[in-house]
Amino acid sequence: MNVLAITAHPDDAELLCGGTLAKFAAQGHTVTICHCCNGDLGHFEIPRAELARIRAEEARQGGAVIGATVLNLPVSDLDIHPDRETRALVADAIRQSKPDLILTHPPNDYMPDHTIVSELVFAASFCATLPQLQGAFPFHPKVTPIYYMDTLAGMDFLPEEYVDVTDFFDTKTRMLSCHQSQLTWMRDHDGIDFVEFMQAHTRFRGLQAGVRYAEGFRRCATWPRQPVTRLLP
Repeated sequence: MNVLAITAHPDDAELLCGGTLAKFAAQGHTVTICHCCNGDLGHFEIPRAELARIRAEEARQGGAVIGATVLNLPVSDLDIHPDRETRALVADAIRQSKPDLILTHPPNDYMPDHTIVSELVFAASFCATLPQLQGAFPFHPKVTPIYYMDTLAGMDFLPEEYVDVTDFFDTKTRMLSCHQSQLTWMRDHDGIDFVEFMQAHTRFRGLQAGVRYAEGFRRCATWPRQPVTRLLP
């Protein structure tokens, strides 16, 4: 199975579904992580162009932990919009990776890049199936099921399905720890230890699911995206 995680920024996938992606990879599935924004506003001191390069490399390193392919779209933070051009970029990422399952942000997450990416993924995953809609890659003949990953800190998000990531928690931690620029940013901007934040969140979902560590998801409940079998590992 081809699994595609489409997130706003480098580090979002590691934070919110890294254990699930690691589990997919360990089971032999093909994993792709696509970042729609380049993360160039996530620091106090590093200039934007330099930070974008740093974060692309951190994303590559995080994906390499599980052997994932990493795609980075050429969009600055807060410059992403649900317009035709950006939708085409996301559709091309979908056509390139040919997913059987897409993981992305829910429509009600905490900041505009996340919520706009959610909207774009819903639209682009349909547009990617249209043969006469030209793009950089051939059309993908499947309206792909979408599963929404958790919100930051789990706010206003009640999971429908859980993935036990206990055996992959150390891998998830290693993936997130590759994003050193963001560990500094979150400490200085938000006053939190980002790794500890992730650990507490994943442990909380584990308590709900009756395991040590878990990640929670909700299905995008629209036709024709309803699988008859469980897609999550």
